[in-house]
Amino acid sequence: MIRKFKIKDYNFRLILWLVAISILGVLLVGSAEASLQSRQFMGVVLGFVMMIIFSLIDYSWLLNFQWVIYGVNLLLLLGVRLVGESTGGATRWIEIAGIRFQPTELTKIFIILFFAKYFLDHEEKINSFRVIVQAVLLLALPLVLVYVQPDLKNTITIMLLFCVLIYIAGLSYKIIGGILLVVVPLLVVFLMIVVQPDQKLIEPYQRTRIMAWLYPDNEEYQDNTTQQENSITAIGSGQLTGKGLNNNEVSSANKGNFVSQIQTDFIFAVAGEELGFLGTCGIVILLLLIDLECILMGRRAKDMAGKIICCGVASVVSFQSFINICVATGLMPNTGTPLPFLSYGLTSLVSLYIGMGIVLNVGLQSKIHIVGERA
Repeated sequence: MIRKFKIKDYNFRLILWLVAISILGVLLVGSAEASLQSRQFMGVVLGFVMMIIFSLIDYSWLLNFQWVIYGVNLLLLLGVRLVGESTGGATRWIEIAGIRFQPTELTKIFIILFFAKYFLDHEEKINSFRVIVQAVLLLALPLVLVYVQPDLKNTITIMLLFCVLIYIAGLSYKIIGGILLVVVPLLVVFLMIVVQPDQKLIEPYQRTRIMAWLYPDNEEYQDNTTQQENSITAIGSGQLTGKGLNNNEVSSANKGNFVSQIQTDFIFAVAGEELGFLGTCGIVILLLLIDLECILMGRRAKDMAGKIICCGVASVVSFQSFINICVATGLMPNTGTPLPFLSYGLTSLVSLYIGMGIVLNVGLQSKIHIVGERA
C-alpha cells in the first residue's frame, strides 16, 4: 500500500506552484471576508496533509478498490438526496460526524479513479460498442444524482471530464466524430428548449441566469446581470497593478459589497481589483503551470491508469478555472463554480489536494518505472 519513495523524486515544482497559489488564495479570501481567512488557511493545511498522505499511497493498489470507490460515491450522493441540507433552493451539502461537506466535489476525484481502472482493464477494447455503452451507463447514475440536486454546472463539468478520460484512454477519432455529429444538434435543441418560459428541463433560476446572459439589456433580467457587471467593473478598476490587498477605497466593489459571494464564485473580481492585470495574469500562469506539470507526469506514467489520473485532475483544474474566469468577466452565464485553490470552499480545496496527491504518486512511480527499464 505505502511504498518507500525517494524525496528527490518528488515533483517539487508542482508543490511550489501549489504553495504559491494557495498563499494567494488565503490572502484574497481574507481580503474578501476577513472572518473566513483562518478557515481557508486551515483548509490549505488540511489539504497539504491529505496530499502528502495520498502521494505515498500506491495508486495501483488504490485502484484495486474501484467498485468500493464507485459505491461510496453513490452512497454519498444518495445521502445528499435523502438527508442533505438545502441552501438557496439546492440540496448539495451533507453532514457526517459533525463535518459538513459537498460530496459532488469528491465525486470528480472518485470518477477519475474509477474510470482510470475501468479503462485500464478494457485498454484493448476501448473502441468496442459494449465497453463504451457500459462506461456511459456507469457514469449515468452518479451524473443523475448530481443533476437532481440540482447542480447543472457540476453535471456539465463531470460530463466534460468523462469525455477527456475516454479520449485519453484511446477512443477512436471516428467514434468521436460520430458522437459530435449527434451531440452538437442535441445541444442546439436543448438551448432552444430552455429559453422557452414553460420549459421543464432546468430549474427556473438556471434559465433566468442563461436569459440574463443572452439578453443583458432586458429589464426583466436586470437583477441577475448586476452581479456580473459589477465584477467586470471591479476587474477593470484594478488597471495594471491593482489597488492593493485590503484597500479601503470607497469605490471598491469588494469593500463596498457590490458583488455577492465574492469570496467564492467571484474571487477573480477581488484579484482583478486588488492585484490588477499583472496579478490576474500571474494567477492564470500559476493555474497553467499546475496543469502542465500534471500533464507532463501523465506522459511519463507507468501505465494508462496513471496517465488518465493526471490528465483527469488537470482537466478538473482547467475546466473550473475557465468557467470561473469566464463568469467573472461576463463571457458565460453565472454558474457558481469556484476558482481552484483560490475560492473559499473547503470541500473543493481538500478534494483538489487529494487529486494532486495521487498525481504526485503517479510521478513518483514513473521514476521507478524509468529506472527499472534502464536497468
